[in-house]
Amino acid sequence: MKSCIRVPRVFLPRDNLETWAIPACDSHAYDRNFWERVAQATGGAPSALSCILPDVYLGDEDEARRKEVCESMYAHLESGVLERLNRGMIYVERETKYGQRRGIVANVDLEEFSPEGGKGAMICAAEETLPELVEARCALRRQAVMEFPHAVLLYRDKKDKVLRALAPDLEELYNITLFGGDRIRACFIPDEESQYVAQDLLARADPCFVVADGTHSLAAAKKHWEEVKQPLTEGERRNHPARFFLAEFVNVFEEGLALEPVHRVVKEIETEAFCEYFRQNVKCKREGRVLYPILAGEEGYRQTERTIREFVRQNYGKIEYQTGRPQELAGEDGAVVALPAVEKEELFAAVKNGRRFPAKTFCLGAESARYSIEGREISYD
Repeated sequence: MKSCIRVPRVFLPRDNLETWAIPACDSHAYDRNFWERVAQATGGAPSALSCILPDVYLGDEDEARRKEVCESMYAHLESGVLERLNRGMIYVERETKYGQRRGIVANVDLEEFSPEGGKGAMICAAEETLPELVEARCALRRQAVMEFPHAVLLYRDKKDKVLRALAPDLEELYNITLFGGDRIRACFIPDEESQYVAQDLLARADPCFVVADGTHSLAAAKKHWEEVKQPLTEGERRNHPARFFLAEFVNVFEEGLALEPVHRVVKEIETEAFCEYFRQNVKCKREGRVLYPILAGEEGYRQTERTIREFVRQNYGKIEYQTGRPQELAGEDGAVVALPAVEKEELFAAVKNGRRFPAKTFCLGAESARYSIEGREISYD
């Protein structure tokens, strides 16, 4: 059977895991105060924050920040802060505000990932991407020696056969409280058992694995790999570390898995003019500065996105993508288009038919997204 899953060798810090684990790089992308609090919470201890570039800082001395991140990766490797485990997958269970969410951390083969969606790929993006964000992530990856990603891939397993088959006495790697307050526990799955886990996961790719979070990071990794592989021989390509990407596989039927809508906060506009324009093009309800579109299928989401972008193109304005309560996001100089949540079955139906939702239509939530904890090498340097 063709496979898109590989058993990784991951890195974890030897000590201080609670200060090491930090939120996903795309969390709170418009709130620098949040990331300053994250930095303060580490207390100067080694942290994955030094190994990622949060989206909130993109466009602010990017080259200098990328250089600092890469130097930190080398420093952590050379100083012994990070320890590479034996080959094996990682079983994780996390208590979120929605309930328990369990998953398997493993490598995925970027050759089997399709950022453009479409039929036939083993790993499919359910959302489109923003080219500028993909390029920003790729620019860091070109220089980096490691990755500490937050991608989550969904599979379908109504009877929970994959996780029920795990050995009951797995070695615990950590059991910590995250910055956001959730509890997360991880256990090591040895190489031999991991091979069986990979087979079980592949049997439940229906019709493929669907990217639920980390689409831009995966697309950037794919772009980087397409560049790296050009001068390589077939033999060199087969096991090159840049060909793979660390992700967490989660059963779509997990209690603690919820797809939160990402709202459009449209700023620096004439609010009444925007609201009237939007209502002429998209069926919706209005409450003050918040518009609630009534949508059916991914085409409805696409029409919403087109309408917003066309108004901004004609009249100027700025679009931000934020989660949370719509009424709390509305400022005095703009409006909020509050997207409805995408149903899980709707997500799989769209991917099965080769279609995608607009970029940043849904996420696992700013507080429930996978944290950056485990890492792996992506370069021989």
